[in-house]
Amino acid sequence: PIKPIPPIRFLDWQPPFACDVDKLHFTPRIQRLNELEAQTRVKLNFLDQIAKFWELQGSTLKIPHVERKILDLFLLNKLVAEEGGFDTVCKERRWSKVAHKMGYLPGKALGSLLRSHYERILYPYNLFQSGASLLKPGLVNDEKDQEYKPHDLAQRQSVQPSEISTQTRRAKRMRSEVGCVKTEPSEITEVDLYVCLVCGQGNEEDRLLLCDGCDDSYHTFCLLPPLNDVPKGDWRCPKCLAQECSKPQEAFGFEQAPRDYTLRAFGEMADAFKSDYFNMPVHMVPTELVEKEFWRLVSTIEEDVTVEYGADIASKEFGSGFPIKNGKLKLRPDEQMYFDSGWNLNNMPVLEPSVLTHVSADICGMKLPWLYVGMCFSSFCWHIEDHWSYSINYLHWGEPKTWYGAPAYVAEQLESVMKRLAPELFETQPDLLHQLVTIMNPNTLMAHGVPVYRTNQCAGEFVITFPRAYHSGFNQGFNFAEAVNFCTLDWLPMGRQCVQHYRLLNRYCVFSHDEMICKMASKFKDLDLVLASAVHKDMMIMIDDEKRLREAVRKTGVTDTVREKFELLPDDERQCTKCKTTCFLSAISCPCKPNELVCLYHAKDLCFCAPNRHQLRYRYTLDDLYPMLHALRLYVAPYDEWTSKVTDSLEAKETEKRGVMEFKSLIEEAENKTFPENDLFKQLQGVIVEAEKCASVAQRLLNDKRQTRYRGGKSQYWLTVAELQAFVKQLYALPCLIDQAPLLKDLLHRVEDYQQRSEKALSDEMIDTVELQQLMDLSVGFNVELPKLQCLRERLEQARWLDKVHLAQSSPHTLKLDDMRRLIDSGVGLTPHPAVERAMACLQELLTISEHWEEKAHSLLKARPRHSLITLSAALEDKGDIPTYLPHDLALKETVQKARDWLQEVESVQVIYTQPLLETLVELVSRGRAIPVQLDPLSLLESLLADVESWKESVGETFQKKNPKCSLFEVLCPRSDFGVPGLKRKPKKLKEMLQNAKRKVPKLDSLAAFNEARLKEMESIRSLQTTNRMKVLSDAECAEVKVCICQKPATGSMQQCELCKDWFHSSCIPAANVQDGEMPWLCPLCLRSERPSLETILLLLSSLERIPVRLPEGEALHYLVERAMNWQHRAKQILSTDELCFTLINSHLANQSWQGITEQIAATELEKRVAESSLQVRFECFNIAGLCLSDGVRSQLDELMMEALLLQLSLPEMQHIYRILQAAQCPVVEDVQGQSELLQCDPVATEGCCLKSVKKDVISEKKRRLDKEAFMGDKKEKLKKLSKPTKKNFRLNLQKSKNPNLGRIETEKYFEFLRPNEALSVIMEPPYSEPEDSEDDDAICPAENCQQPEGDEVDWVQCDGSCNQWFHQICVGVSSETAEKDDYICVSCTVNGQIMQQNGND
Repeated sequence: PIKPIPPIRFLDWQPPFACDVDKLHFTPRIQRLNELEAQTRVKLNFLDQIAKFWELQGSTLKIPHVERKILDLFLLNKLVAEEGGFDTVCKERRWSKVAHKMGYLPGKALGSLLRSHYERILYPYNLFQSGASLLKPGLVNDEKDQEYKPHDLAQRQSVQPSEISTQTRRAKRMRSEVGCVKTEPSEITEVDLYVCLVCGQGNEEDRLLLCDGCDDSYHTFCLLPPLNDVPKGDWRCPKCLAQECSKPQEAFGFEQAPRDYTLRAFGEMADAFKSDYFNMPVHMVPTELVEKEFWRLVSTIEEDVTVEYGADIASKEFGSGFPIKNGKLKLRPDEQMYFDSGWNLNNMPVLEPSVLTHVSADICGMKLPWLYVGMCFSSFCWHIEDHWSYSINYLHWGEPKTWYGAPAYVAEQLESVMKRLAPELFETQPDLLHQLVTIMNPNTLMAHGVPVYRTNQCAGEFVITFPRAYHSGFNQGFNFAEAVNFCTLDWLPMGRQCVQHYRLLNRYCVFSHDEMICKMASKFKDLDLVLASAVHKDMMIMIDDEKRLREAVRKTGVTDTVREKFELLPDDERQCTKCKTTCFLSAISCPCKPNELVCLYHAKDLCFCAPNRHQLRYRYTLDDLYPMLHALRLYVAPYDEWTSKVTDSLEAKETEKRGVMEFKSLIEEAENKTFPENDLFKQLQGVIVEAEKCASVAQRLLNDKRQTRYRGGKSQYWLTVAELQAFVKQLYALPCLIDQAPLLKDLLHRVEDYQQRSEKALSDEMIDTVELQQLMDLSVGFNVELPKLQCLRERLEQARWLDKVHLAQSSPHTLKLDDMRRLIDSGVGLTPHPAVERAMACLQELLTISEHWEEKAHSLLKARPRHSLITLSAALEDKGDIPTYLPHDLALKETVQKARDWLQEVESVQVIYTQPLLETLVELVSRGRAIPVQLDPLSLLESLLADVESWKESVGETFQKKNPKCSLFEVLCPRSDFGVPGLKRKPKKLKEMLQNAKRKVPKLDSLAAFNEARLKEMESIRSLQTTNRMKVLSDAECAEVKVCICQKPATGSMQQCELCKDWFHSSCIPAANVQDGEMPWLCPLCLRSERPSLETILLLLSSLERIPVRLPEGEALHYLVERAMNWQHRAKQILSTDELCFTLINSHLANQSWQGITEQIAATELEKRVAESSLQVRFECFNIAGLCLSDGVRSQLDELMMEALLLQLSLPEMQHIYRILQAAQCPVVEDVQGQSELLQCDPVATEGCCLKSVKKDVISEKKRRLDKEAFMGDKKEKLKKLSKPTKKNFRLNLQKSKNPNLGRIETEKYFEFLRPNEALSVIMEPPYSEPEDSEDDDAICPAENCQQPEGDEVDWVQCDGSCNQWFHQICVGVSSETAEKDDYICVSCTVNGQIMQQNGND
């Protein structure tokens, strides 16, 4: 079916609905959906027979369930029959095979279950069908079996027996009388009624059964097999059972509904049904859901859904849905067009081109529309229209109608498939498909090769079906449709073929085809020329057949003839008794059967009378028909002649073809003679148009400018070679001649030659570049799309790609993964070629291996926990050689190399005798952490670094004050930040301060650097003291002198710092920092640490010995201890000098004499102690107030005191010296409070300066300082001769030990090392010593072969043995690096050591 669209002027074509809704009433047909489908109906018929069989046996059929589904007894019976029957299946054990064919899953042992059901239900029926006796007396059912209710299909028919009009559309099948078949009872006696027909006896009447069909008697024990009990209900004897079950099935049809509906009542019922079924409003149900449910319902035997369909309602009786003239519906002026519209189904069958116009009878359904009122699931089954005519269906309103259609050329195939799938139905009804009572799923038909098309017809749409095109469908819901047939002139051959088909099926015709042809021929002048020509052809066939049939009848001996006007007879009186064909031209009758006649095809089937008794009844003689045919021929002769010329021109041979102009002359002739524009005329026009188009295209191909294929692209007129061949073939296949055809043929030959050369070039294994280039250049001259050209380009692309691959593989170190991916991506688009595929496979394999290794390398690098070096090295060895650039692989290699280097460095650091620097340790740990390898020494180094940090924290807690302003290293090192106070500076940013602080901290990595820093510190503090003293010596006013940390004038209570000699306001100093008189007071700028005791520091050094790392802070602390012990040694030396001792004793004796002890007694006691060498000066025992010291001793004590204050630790000698200096400044008075240099300054300015007294003391001190410097100058000259160069750092070789007394032992070593008689200038020069470099010239190298080097700088090295002598490095063959890192022992010490070792061994 197709859905045509009305003309554009009727695009909004919406005719008003003309039916009277209230007056329209009809009786619908009842449709049980599962009875419509052919295969389902076969199953139901089979089940009905089984149920009837068991019902006659007094049992009820119940269908069992298998795998929770109802058992398909029909399929089971069919499969067992195909396998050879019950006995064969049991014998060969095929029940599992039967179960598998039925769709059950294997392995569940369902074969025995199926056998049990078959043997219980089907086997007795099959035995009865074969004529054997029943094996079992009755049917034993299971409680779970489902009771089957017979459908009684044969009892329900669509039409009750009534008089059927001869002018109806279709010959309805009549329902036959149904009743129990009984034989006529024979004459029997009364005794026979009570006698068993098996044993002939009438005893045991309580066991005697009477048949409910024929009243025959049987003993229960005489039956085979015998019955145990009398069956309940009706019982049939074996004879009646055989008769009942062997009766032929009645033809199937629809039964009428028991009630009459109006359109409104039917619509309410239909909507209620659909809404209740789908449980939703009717307009919300999808069409797909309705369609799916429909086909499910028609295919199941478990659900019986019944619907009603108002079909074939005569519009003549109730009125059409379209408006008609003189109808009850009055239309507006703008709706008048619907009266005469060709789309009005009342007008379409009788339009002028329609053949049905010449059928005089108003045939309902063909010439008069039929109405159809549908509901959900109501269907129209597979059928073709009567006489294979066209049909048109219009849906006025309502829900859609779903259509299925098959083309006319597969009509016989569709019939064959349905007969093959449901042969039982066609055995009883050969014309089943003409009854509109059978449907089959389109999917089933398509599975057997029948094409089926589907469409949904919505309201306001037409659907047209073509001649002999099978169609079916169903309604989606309540709707109203109207349909009618029509026939065009092209239908005439199909109509005659349909009559022949009906004759074979013994089917009634709706009208006489010959009568219609004769009627049209008799009025040929009223016909269109095209229609008249078609009638002329059909009439010639009709006359030829009639002549042949009459001649055959005449030869049989029929001589009696009579003219009969068959058109005046009713159709049922002129139908052939044999084939039901409506006779018109002739018929055969016989006096023995006056009311019967047959067509000439079945002349022998009328009766058994002799042919000479038969009578030929005819409407026209042949002499009457020929003039009609001749007149018709004369009428259509010009048209037929023109048609003949056109046909000859269209079918001319190659040598007889004509030009286009002659074809145009035929068109002009047709136009001049006003021939109708039929299909031939349109075909001729199409040939001319096609020829002109082909000539134009050919000329364009020949005249098209040559364009380069690489720049201009493809022309829109270019053809492929196949298209050119087809085009040339098309030119020569045209019915007319084309001038450009030979030129295009020559072009085709040249292109084909090019194709051959291209094939040869492409087939060669070695690519000929010259040949390829020539072919590429030659292709520019063809305005044809050459297929080989693309292959040539692809071959060139392949070659270029292979060159890129070879170039990339030649440089594996630069071949990256992205490069391989790009090559693979570019190679994927290439056409397949062995070389390309090999290269692609190699690339893909290399890429896969590379990606796998890259991923593995990445995972190895990112693994947590980290892999060991052995694992990574093994992975690299297993990898092999991958000729690509792999970043992660390189990173892995680099990581392995770094790990090896790191381990080697760690090992070298451990091997070296000296301890590693902290920087080296930190750098190793930092590098080790950055290496993604499990490094075993790393944890040890990190632990060592943690110990270092812990030790530094301990030292920091010991030395640093709360919120320190300088680092620990700065605290431990000599100060370098002394500056001139009193200058206000602009505050710096924190970042600049940190950077400056880093710059201020000197890098002290040797003893010389520490000594140099100490000298700078001493010079800086002297300069600072001088500057601060100069403040009070200057002549400036007191208000201009800025003191203290606040840089304000001196006022109020002032305090002087013992180190920097600056004055500070008591209010500006924290109370905790005020001196207590026992210890020197330091200002906040000079007091940088907590100044721990020496013993505490030695314990820290002892703990440092357990850490095998050289720390800057540790070296600084070492130097600080050495410096402190050196200072302590010098302090003891000074304090033990005779001058100071006698001064103290004299002072003490003076005090003692002042206390009542005579000076003579004191002197005698002192001489006694000196003589006994047991004089120990204990300063605590002396009252030394008013001590008088010489300038030299005082100067030395001041230097020692200044250096002691610079040391960041507390020494007992410092307190002693401080007390001596305090006693030397203070007279002997009773009030000791005057010893403090606490100064009270008046805030009010007076005539005298508040700092004058201080200035006087400073002036005196300055004079003493000048005298001291003069004295020291002489001493420096003497010391130059005793000094030695100090090019080598002093280092203590502290061994690792866990001895808890290490601190005490090391302290003793320090004291033993620092004896008073040793030259302390080697360790630390005195404050007044000159720089070391100035003393190199006076040193003497003790080497035997001293080379006496000269120059500005001479490198020295000290022996680490027992002699401690200094040697030129060049004289003993030691480099600077070796001297810095390793110990040097001279030759003498080495020999002495060996001798001592041998003596010890002895």
